[in-house]
Amino acid sequence: MKRIILVMLVVGFAAAAGIVRSYTRTGHRFSDLPKAISSDSNSPGNVRDEIRKSFELSPGARVEVAGINGAVRIETSDTKTAELYIERIGKSTEALQRRKITIDASATSLTIRGEKGDAGLLSRVFGSSPTEKVTLKLPRQVSLVAAGINGALNVAAIEGGVEVHGINGKVDIAEARGSAEFDGINGNISAGFKQLGKDGVSLNGINGNIELRLAEDTNVEFEAHGMNGEVTSDFANFVLEEARHGSFSAHIGSGGSSIAAHGINGNIRLQRAMSAAIKTDAAASKS
Repeated sequence: MKRIILVMLVVGFAAAAGIVRSYTRTGHRFSDLPKAISSDSNSPGNVRDEIRKSFELSPGARVEVAGINGAVRIETSDTKTAELYIERIGKSTEALQRRKITIDASATSLTIRGEKGDAGLLSRVFGSSPTEKVTLKLPRQVSLVAAGINGALNVAAIEGGVEVHGINGKVDIAEARGSAEFDGINGNISAGFKQLGKDGVSLNGINGNIELRLAEDTNVEFEAHGMNGEVTSDFANFVLEEARHGSFSAHIGSGGSSIAAHGINGNIRLQRAMSAAIKTDAAASKS
């Protein structure tokens, strides 16, 4: 078995060496070989692709957006229709083929997922991947799961809970209702909550500052461990009961839903929330 593997490796190296010799003998530079293999264009222009779809969702539907190489923006309103717009930009048609977007929809769920495309191994290794910009217009009565996004996540007010995992960018959630999970975020978090669910808010592995906006009458138990930062609040009934290096324990009011934080490299601020509806009215009056 080892002999077979060794022979395969030798053949592979020989084939690669042959490609390099053949390419350089024609007057090309070795540094240009990855572009030739990947078929990426040397021209400054880009190739663009668009996806537009609409779906009917029932109240309480679950929406998942995952594996997106770019920013995600979610707008909401009092409607039953979800409208999806995705803009994909690559250096060439071949670059666009290195990734694909799969969409699965039913009345109770909508999943939008970016995945590897059908390009060959050499093209995936040497070629550039396209960027993706996702804009969703959703009914307000949904829950949201966002995972593996290489870009900022911006979400308007929703009436369900949120799960946010593996985001390389800022996370901004105007308002949610229910429980929330934030895990593996490389960027600041700003999130408002109309009402916390029984499981509260979980924050794990966050590299950035965190701002949580809570309702005026919120009763919360707060606990943090492994934290490189400070905890502050503008609630009058905020009580910091215990604080030692990297750990904090506090409560707002009589205590209730939990906010648990672990492995935070940044500060946490608990603020009194102004509802998204009031914010919208205030912004409209200024315009």
